[in-house]
Formats: sequence, structure tokens, C-alpha cells
Amino acid sequence: MIICVEDDDNIRELEVYTLHSMGFPACGARDGKELEQLLKKTTPSLIILDIMLPGVNGLSIMHSLRSSATYKDIPIILATAKDREFDKVKGLDAGADDYVTKPFGMLELVSRVKAVLRRTGGEPAPAAPRLLSHGSLKLDPACFKVWNQDQPVQLTLKEFEVLKKFLEHPGRVFTRDQLLNDIWGYDYTGDTRTVDVHIRTLRQKLGSSGEIIETVRGVGYRLQE
Repeated sequence: MIICVEDDDNIRELEVYTLHSMGFPACGARDGKELEQLLKKTTPSLIILDIMLPGVNGLSIMHSLRSSATYKDIPIILATAKDREFDKVKGLDAGADDYVTKPFGMLELVSRVKAVLRRTGGEPAPAAPRLLSHGSLKLDPACFKVWNQDQPVQLTLKEFEVLKKFLEHPGRVFTRDQLLNDIWGYDYTGDTRTVDVHIRTLRQKLGSSGEIIETVRGVGYRLQE
């Protein structure tokens, strides 16, 4: 399990989603308090720790972890601001295994995660996710790209996740509640109309291929087999 400690909801969500897509179990924490609660439940194989956190900052959190007999050996990758060279040096001197500079690409993050796990003898890197396809549609989970008739299709993260779920389970019917829980999370406060809106825009962006996402009246949606 990899824990991503990041107070920006969008960045944290993207980090967790990226790691999941690459085969790494991951979860997120908004700050040191949430990290502390997660550590009571699991010992992670790696922590991605933002320095600029509300309350106790990342450097202080890392110092506490390195001072703990239980958590001192957990690999840590620090996320630092571009102009905070002092934080990078201080973090490495304090025991960070690596760092990434914001703004960073998700593929760079995954590469650094793999490198740190190799060096520290952590979890082996999973196999690269396979290319998903259906008719003229192709989806690459590793680089978050979609093509229709060999032309790139620009999707939002949620639209990408919805399409990926359908392509992974052709013919399976998903209720709106299932999609809402699986894609948006159990703590999402919106309603199932969110799913309908995303399905509609996804169909529009896929053009003629959008017809493969079928509405199962009174139930939900499925991808044609």
C-alpha cells in the first residue's frame, strides 16, 4: 500500500488513481492527522509526502516517522515546490529517499516510486497494464490516452475512469450507485445525476462509438459485448 499525503484534493485523487492504474494499491490522506489514522490500520510500502501541508508540515511529519521504531524504515518521497531548494536539501538530509518537484507529471511520479521500491527492497513493480480496446476504441491506462479510429480523444479524469471501467467489463451492467461509489468514492456528496451527465458527455466525445455505451432502462449502463 502506498499512502499519498496531499492537501490538494485534485492532486491527491490523481496520484491515487495513477498508482491504482499502474497496479499499485494506494490511498490518500489530507494531512498528518489522516496519515496517523491510516498508519494505525496499515504499514505502507511507501509514503508520498507533500511538504506544504496545513498544520504540521511534511518535514516535521517525516522527522516523526524517522524517529519511530515502527515507521523509521518506510520509504518516503517528498513533494516540493519548484523554488524551495532548501526544503529539498533539508528533506534529503533528514532521510527522504527521493523527491519530486511540483508541478510534476504522473508518469514521473510512478517512475520515482518504482525506483525507490527497487532500491529499498519494497513491493516489486507490477506489470504494465494492458491496452484496452473495443471496436475502434483504444484506451491506454498507463499514459491516460484514448483513441477513436486512431484519433486522440480528450477526456476528463472521471470520463476516463468511467470508460476504463466499461472496457474492463464489457456486457456487465453497472447501476448509477455502483458507478458513483466506484468512480467518485463513497464519501462523494453528489447524486446519481452526476453519472448521467458524465455518460452523456462521454458519448458525445466518442462520436459514433459512443453508441456502445448502452442505457439499461431503470438500472444503469453497460458496454456492448
